[in-house]
Amino acid sequence: MSGTVIQCLPEGAADAARLANKLGVPLHVVGVHRFPDGELRVTVGPAAPCVILYAPLDHPNDKLIALLLAAEALRRGGAKRLVLVAPYLCYMRQDKAFHDGEAVSQKAIGNLIAATVDRVVTVDAHLHRTHDIRTVFPGIEAEDLSAMPAIATALRGVDWSTVVVGPDEESAPWVGALGDKLGLAFAVGRKTRGGDRSVQITFPDPELFKGRPALLVDDIVSSGGTLTVAAKALRDAHAATIDAVIVHALFPPEMIKDFHRIGIRSVHSTSSVPHPTNAIPLDDVLAAALTKEISL
Repeated sequence: MSGTVIQCLPEGAADAARLANKLGVPLHVVGVHRFPDGELRVTVGPAAPCVILYAPLDHPNDKLIALLLAAEALRRGGAKRLVLVAPYLCYMRQDKAFHDGEAVSQKAIGNLIAATVDRVVTVDAHLHRTHDIRTVFPGIEAEDLSAMPAIATALRGVDWSTVVVGPDEESAPWVGALGDKLGLAFAVGRKTRGGDRSVQITFPDPELFKGRPALLVDDIVSSGGTLTVAAKALRDAHAATIDAVIVHALFPPEMIKDFHRIGIRSVHSTSSVPHPTNAIPLDDVLAAALTKEISL
């Protein structure tokens, strides 16, 4: 029996295959069958002492159930250690109850996952007031990796006059780090949110963008509202071109045409979630974090 194997949900099979090849371990795609009433039947491959469960957790509800069932089968099959690799991690945005009766999804899902696996590895989790991801998963190991090295590698050779742009104050630390790493100017917008789909973005120094390429960088795009408003502000500031790089592309693929219409020349995302815009693999970032699992 191999010491470590990767077992993945079907949606992440292509990315998991590259990771398995890089780590030199076997790969098995978990079988997921849906019964007419919506229940799932899950079939795993042969267990190993250490099993890496690979699952991008966009559209997460069925996937969480599939992972729970897969973990049961793997433990019963002899797995001593389960490592969840979720390049995109769901249900992290609500870390407090804002109104009476609201569930704190981060706590509920964090406790569920912590009771199921021994380690969680994710990339740029969508955390707000939570400063250490280990507090989300009590009693187990957890790492929140940065996509920055992969993005910086992909952007080497970009036009020296490009301005790296973050849409809001939350993006300031990593947009600044990316600008410094690439030797590029950077700027951060001021975002005012009026609702899930209503935002306004302004830039302190619009003259900075005049006649220069702008590279919008955001950690997560779902409705596309923030990206669209930021692009319009850059267009009004007479940026020469506007391109976008996204860590987690959660928006519907048909929205790409809308981005092109409002002036975004290209949209590239990391491989955290399978998407037509994927252009920046996270293989090296994930493999580096998982090397110790191979030598156990």
